[in-house]
Amino acid sequence: MTLRQRIFRLPSRDGAGFSLGDVVVILLVAIVLYFGLQLALGTPDAIEGPEINLDPAAVPFYALLSIGRMLAAYALSLIFSIAYGYLAARGKSTERWLMPALDILQSVPILSFLPVVLLSFTAILPEDLAVELAAVILIFTSQAWNLTFSFYQSMRTIPTEYLEAAGVFRFSRWLRFKQVELPFAAMGLIWNSVMSWAGGWFFLMAAEMFTLGDRDFRLPGLGAYLQTAAIEGDTQALLVGIVTLIIIIVLLDQLVWQPLLAWAARFKVSQVSDDNPPTSWFLDSLRRSRLAIFFDARIFRPISLWLDRRLNRPPAYIAGIEPEAERKRSVLGWLVLLLLALLIGYGLMRAVGLLATLPLAMWGQIAVGALATLLRVTIAVLIALAWTIPVGVFIGTNARVASILQPVVQIAASIPATALFPILLIGLLGVPGGANIAAVLLMLLGTQWYLLFNVIAGASAIPQDLQYTSDLLLLKGWRRWKTLILPSLFPYIVTGLITASGGAWNASIVAEYTRFGGEVSQVTGLGAQITSATASGDFALLLAATLTMIVLVVAINRLVWRRMFSMAENRFRMDQ
Repeated sequence: MTLRQRIFRLPSRDGAGFSLGDVVVILLVAIVLYFGLQLALGTPDAIEGPEINLDPAAVPFYALLSIGRMLAAYALSLIFSIAYGYLAARGKSTERWLMPALDILQSVPILSFLPVVLLSFTAILPEDLAVELAAVILIFTSQAWNLTFSFYQSMRTIPTEYLEAAGVFRFSRWLRFKQVELPFAAMGLIWNSVMSWAGGWFFLMAAEMFTLGDRDFRLPGLGAYLQTAAIEGDTQALLVGIVTLIIIIVLLDQLVWQPLLAWAARFKVSQVSDDNPPTSWFLDSLRRSRLAIFFDARIFRPISLWLDRRLNRPPAYIAGIEPEAERKRSVLGWLVLLLLALLIGYGLMRAVGLLATLPLAMWGQIAVGALATLLRVTIAVLIALAWTIPVGVFIGTNARVASILQPVVQIAASIPATALFPILLIGLLGVPGGANIAAVLLMLLGTQWYLLFNVIAGASAIPQDLQYTSDLLLLKGWRRWKTLILPSLFPYIVTGLITASGGAWNASIVAEYTRFGGEVSQVTGLGAQITSATASGDFALLLAATLTMIVLVVAINRLVWRRMFSMAENRFRMDQ
């Protein structure tokens, strides 16, 4: 098989290599971006945004607004991730199209999504509602992809005996989902939910503090407060915003994530109980609370029983399809394909026309910027990989250590690096290559947590009986890592690498172009070109740079990470 055939082949069992689905989805994304940018012509040339009050008394109200947007985006992300991951994992026909689409969607930078979503909504909805919906959807894009990859990875690595037992007992799809698939994915979903909230806080400032040329789409909120403080160089307001964010993160950890992790410990794949299972004082309090017992008996349990009655039905047996119905379905399918082909052709023609307005020298600058950003992404991912695996295993395999370090890690992950970056940049500007070092550090701060939380989830999921067996065999040091830890972690590491790599490319848009105190710090890179084009309203450059980033990220995913994921699925399943 030639190199060209290896790269451009239809998806095989491992799903690696470029496929027809990749090409079609990339074309559709390009067309959507083009038409979304064209809607900018229908919006006013100048829009004034609201004034952001840096008085500390305004912070509680701003925090409530931001929490509301984050909660709405997370609910949307969780529903999307479970549905999308389930459909992609349940059949090769759906996987062929859905996984390339997911690779591409996670590679589109948030600042490239934002003009398309925001201007599209502004053209058809009242401005206030359009900006709010756009902010929620943009936070959704920073939360959904790692959740989706986590659930998809869990669905593809469920132990074979679990699936066989579900088949023997003739579980319906709903019962198999409720009793087998969702419980097995619970630990990964919870840890990635923590990461999703951290990612949401990271990009909250961009979602609430967005400008496009002379159009100001700012929203009152904690992200806008932090961004305004950073731009004006108000260190006191910046510290007030960060302290408020830390308080919110600690409350979320104690009242939400710790109880969920302690509750999900029951779903761990193991034949013996853990010596030190995770605990939560708040969960223990809820279990003793009469009010919580009342709500469980009168609300949650009836809802669960109602869902069981509605959904726990065996699939109806279909003996066959009538020839006439089959012909109608075939004709309808061809009509849909024809309309899709016409849309792709027209949109591609217009998008190519817009791209053709860029001079050749600009394409050369895009290529140089892409190589520079690729180098920074590689450095950031390698640094993250070097420290997150040992630290994640240390936290994930020690419940007492996890109870202490887990909140610290969540706080560190959730503090928007974009809020601290201006201070970091000031300290590094006097160092040779300081701007480039600062860009790599910001990309690292924005992406290392994807790896860490997945490693912690994987280490937490190592069965206790396998650990006992390793102790009996006196496996220590490198032998234990090689035989037990790394094989158990491998699927989680690959999932973390996929999301961390995509997150690093996304973080480049804020790492390579920064404003602080009226000054602009910019380095050569694709992210800087996207941010600069967004700020100036240069739609041709924005489309070209975004498509370049999409193609690069998809190529890396399909040629590197997907092959590793296939290895994880086939060689490192948690079968006992």
